[in-house]
Amino acid sequence: MTKTLRSFERSLPMTLLQTREAVMKKFIPSLKAYDLTSQQWRVIRALEHESNLDMSTLALRCHLLMPSLSRIINHLDKRKLIERQAVDSDQRRSIILLTEQGLALFEKVAPKSVERYVEIEEKYGVRKLELLYELLDDLIKTLEEEDS
Repeated sequence: MTKTLRSFERSLPMTLLQTREAVMKKFIPSLKAYDLTSQQWRVIRALEHESNLDMSTLALRCHLLMPSLSRIINHLDKRKLIERQAVDSDQRRSIILLTEQGLALFEKVAPKSVERYVEIEEKYGVRKLELLYELLDDLIKTLEEEDS
């Protein structure tokens, strides 16, 4: 049985991209107020959540390609929001951590992010949002199992 290609608007990748864009429209204005891109904020959030990550681990956690992460790290370093420390056992590797300034910026931006989540929950519904997380987690797990 031959299946036909889904319509462009109803393809899963396009729907997920449209969803991401709709969600990010809520977050980007508060990030811009602090001169941050969404990728820079993602890195700051990851480092606040788990400090002392090496570049490879940080790239995986943030779903960023290494060249993009390198540019982001350079930018955050120039702003003195992060610092790099060489790993004693391997001088070629370094770990990345938030500076006091980086942590202070996180503390300023995080409440704005919380406000956006509250707005989304109020409009969309807490239960529906939790269900969406569960469904997306299940889809990720199912597709990753397929690749193993």
